[in-house]
Amino acid sequence: MKCPFCQHPDTQVVETREVEDGTALRRRRRCAGCDKRFTTYERAEVSFPAVVKKDGRRVDYSRDKLAASLQLALRKRPVRAEDVDAAISRIEERLLQTGARELDSAQIGEWVMDELKRLDDVAYVRFASVYRSFKDPAQFVQILEEMARSGKPLRAPRAPRRRKP
Repeated sequence: MKCPFCQHPDTQVVETREVEDGTALRRRRRCAGCDKRFTTYERAEVSFPAVVKKDGRRVDYSRDKLAASLQLALRKRPVRAEDVDAAISRIEERLLQTGARELDSAQIGEWVMDELKRLDDVAYVRFASVYRSFKDPAQFVQILEEMARSGKPLRAPRAPRRRKP
């Protein structure tokens, strides 16, 4: 593997760890040329189903697109990157378990909503408002009422701690 900093072809694996959900290996590497360290991830190559959009177009599944939509909903929310990666892995696992060659984008959207509901209430409502094309404030009230009925307590954001001078 080439060094991303100096393009030197010789790098050494310093440490190897399994990612939390066991679907990938995380490797810390050191460049023999510039001595900088960087991280790589190794995943098994699998064939994901094609995604059928609302307008009928078929596109290849993209982990980057999935991650971008989760990151947008989670913007400025206190959610760890590891938790987001685990959510993406769970969605991908569901994709593979279907065994289908094609899958509607609506199904993937529902899985994203399930994961966001587990991660962060605000991100869930943000995503739902765009995904379900909310037209008026009553729809926000409706989804909040659904969340309250589900028995999961709504979490209030924590106030930032003030440092003592």
